[in-house]
Amino acid sequence: MLEQLSPGARSVGREIVADSPDVTGCVVLATCNRFEVYVDHAGDDGDAPPGELLEDGVPVALAQAVAAAVATASGTCADDVAAGLRPRSGDDVARHLFAVASGLDSMVVGEREVAGQVRRALAAARSEATTTAHLERLFQTASRTSRAVGSRTALGAAGRSVVGVALDIVAERVGLRGASVLLVGTGSYAGASLAALRARGAHDVAVHSPSGRGEQFAAERGVEVVTHAGLADALARADVVVSCSGAHGVVVDVEAVRTARARRGGSDGGPRPLAVVDLALRHDVDPAVRDVPGVLLVDLQAVQRHAPTVVGPEVERGWAIVEEAVRDFGAALAETAADPAVVALRRHVDALVAAELDRVRATGADAATVADVERSVRRLAARILHRPTVLARASARQGRHAEHREALTRVFADLDHPTNP
Repeated sequence: MLEQLSPGARSVGREIVADSPDVTGCVVLATCNRFEVYVDHAGDDGDAPPGELLEDGVPVALAQAVAAAVATASGTCADDVAAGLRPRSGDDVARHLFAVASGLDSMVVGEREVAGQVRRALAAARSEATTTAHLERLFQTASRTSRAVGSRTALGAAGRSVVGVALDIVAERVGLRGASVLLVGTGSYAGASLAALRARGAHDVAVHSPSGRGEQFAAERGVEVVTHAGLADALARADVVVSCSGAHGVVVDVEAVRTARARRGGSDGGPRPLAVVDLALRHDVDPAVRDVPGVLLVDLQAVQRHAPTVVGPEVERGWAIVEEAVRDFGAALAETAADPAVVALRRHVDALVAAELDRVRATGADAATVADVERSVRRLAARILHRPTVLARASARQGRHAEHREALTRVFADLDHPTNP
């Protein structure tokens, strides 16, 4: 299902926002092992009739709209998409995203690559004009939480990553120091792969891009570029192939690998071993390559099987940081409920100030006098507003926003018609 959904990921946000009146924003996070849709929903779930909400509080209509948009963008069946999606709402959304960004929900616990993917998901939503203030706050808090987990636990120093685990598997069969490597793809995983290869002593790296972006990638990183015409020769030279292009179709097929194997030679006269790493969600490498003699194929399933299982104090500390961030985020989000009341209060007091200044002008006072009165009145208004504003936000944090708003309305409405001059 993940493989089917990934090609249409970029258009999902536009589809949902355009077709769902109650959805004000959307961010899509699509990686090698997850497909997630975050929506800012303007509907009032509390007034929905029984039976119209899912168990976790997500409106049925919203879940159906998301599934339909994903199905349209990916060309899949809406029922299949709906069956594969797991709805979340409220604090569960923040908890999940913060854990994802921190590498606590990854196949390689503590991996740092996903933090960049979370940032790029928000950037993509910005470019599509589908983000909102709430989604901005959610994703920016996720990035801050990720940095906190990385700096306050040993997980950030462990250097775990999907690429790293894949190369560790390769190193058991093929020496990486001094190896000739063909890198297929120019995206974020390609950059991470190149850095990991160089850290392991593999500096003879050439890059091939099925989309034709290899020239810029190669120039920026000081590697050789391989054109489509030179792909067969590059395969024959390579000791290791790392493919992560996410192209819509196989880039390295069985016949190409067999031909490369026939052209390769080792010190003993036989063909040298070839390691092929496929990190693409939609396979860049035909899975049948694993059956070619002398070839080691490492795909995402192999990475998941070999990924180190991390338990104990560091992961517990990471989750504690996530829970702290969830509480702070929820409190900050609750405060926004007070914003309309605070704005209305300020407008009310501003109107009173303006009325008083008009009264002073009507007496024929000169400009200097009016300016002095305005400064004094505005200072007084600021002092009057400070305490109610602070209390409004505190009440919102405590879930007492409606009660505080009613009190403000009573007090300040009475100011318009004072009973005691």
